Amino acid sequence: MARYTGPKTRVSRIFGEPVLGNGKYLGKNSNPPGQHGPSRRRKQPSEYAIQLREKQKAKYTYGVLERQFRKTFEDASRLKGAPGENLIKLLEARLDNAIYRLGVAPSRPAARQLVSHKHVTVNGGVVNIPSFQLKPGDLIALKPKADQNTALTSVIKGKNPKFNWLDWDEKERKGTFIAYPERESVPENIKEQLIVELYSK
Repeated sequence: MARYTGPKTRVSRIFGEPVLGNGKYLGKNSNPPGQHGPSRRRKQPSEYAIQLREKQKAKYTYGVLERQFRKTFEDASRLKGAPGENLIKLLEARLDNAIYRLGVAPSRPAARQLVSHKHVTVNGGVVNIPSFQLKPGDLIALKPKADQNTALTSVIKGKNPKFNWLDWDEKERKGTFIAYPERESVPENIKEQLIVELYSK
């Protein structure tokens, strides 16, 4: 199972924002990584470099590696509407991302682990594929055994109200993927049009 396992703060310093977590160490040293630190003169990035950087940011944010990211983009291109917005919708519809958005896990890597260890069900059936694509109306829940595990349930904090494409039942500890989100509802700072331009070359 491929995933990024390198230093998270270093990645956050590359982009100047906490793309892989809360970024608590980013304020201490927000300079780009490298032995020369802030004294190094950095030339103006090319158009290609800016587009590539935006794609890398999206990949790190959602925990997707290159091959799977390109496949997701190709799927988004076949749908009606703007390819960039469709890309964000498909990334948001990943099961691991939905678990994170519902507040069941504190981070996307933690949500990925929760799914991989077969703690999550979709419409009553166990799903252990983090990239599983949810469809409107899908019901997401923890397995009964996992729901009784205090180590898992103690970190559940519930859904943020601004994620209106998801519904969370606090009592039943079940969530529903209501619809694909509109781009303006997704808080991630990603310029998806630059990714479209990169793949269109």
